[in-house]
Amino acid sequence: MRWFAALALAILPTGGMACGADTDCVVGDRSYRIAMPDTVENPGAIVFSHGHRGSARGVMNNGGLRRLAADMGYALIAANGVDGTWDLPGSPSNPSSDGAGELAYFEAVLDDAATQFGINQDNIIATGFSAGGMMTWNLICDRSNLLRAAVPMSGTFWEDIPTTCDTPPISVIHIHGDNDPTVPLSGRAIRTSHQGDVPTALGMYARHGGFGNAVSQQVGGLDCAVRDNAEDLTLGFCMFEGGHSFRLEHLRAAIEMVNKGRP
Repeated sequence: MRWFAALALAILPTGGMACGADTDCVVGDRSYRIAMPDTVENPGAIVFSHGHRGSARGVMNNGGLRRLAADMGYALIAANGVDGTWDLPGSPSNPSSDGAGELAYFEAVLDDAATQFGINQDNIIATGFSAGGMMTWNLICDRSNLLRAAVPMSGTFWEDIPTTCDTPPISVIHIHGDNDPTVPLSGRAIRTSHQGDVPTALGMYARHGGFGNAVSQQVGGLDCAVRDNAEDLTLGFCMFEGGHSFRLEHLRAAIEMVNKGRP
């Protein structure tokens, strides 16, 4: 049976051990999980950053989210924070952090997913809810070269909000409840830190990307103010009636907005 064991090892992914939706894919001292669509070769990926005290395992337990990604032809990559948190600039857990460790982690995840699973690195959409939305905004501003588009939900930068971004603009749809007590649109103080003001962050990004005047649109139960630029990128600020909640139909609508008919 030695030949069988050798064959089994030969067909494992290059990381040396099988991983996927139910098993961690190890990158350095961190990990992620991935669910692949059944019918698409070299798919793009929706990269989801969990909220505070969440996990990649918890994201993968959301069957509706997995179905949404598969139905749209994407792999779902669930990023994994350390002990359920993200190390972000200005956060109360580490206000002096520059967030570089998290940026390097996402680079490693996407490189590994491309190597092991054939993920199309030109079709990556970053998204996340609450603290995961904050993580997404940091990727938008500092690692947009890894992404085609982003959909941050119910979270933005901690103060101080950057005055500009270091990487080129991409399409961004920000989703937020109009009566969110956990991450209000104007933010709130937590210990010695303060959540950022969402309209201020969006205004900064509009200037950074040269986005034009906003046009009102009703999209998938969302009230959106949508701007385009000369590169046919889209910046949307989409609100719904309610508080701090994540709704699959809103994420689907936002991805359809940035896809503009492309798969």
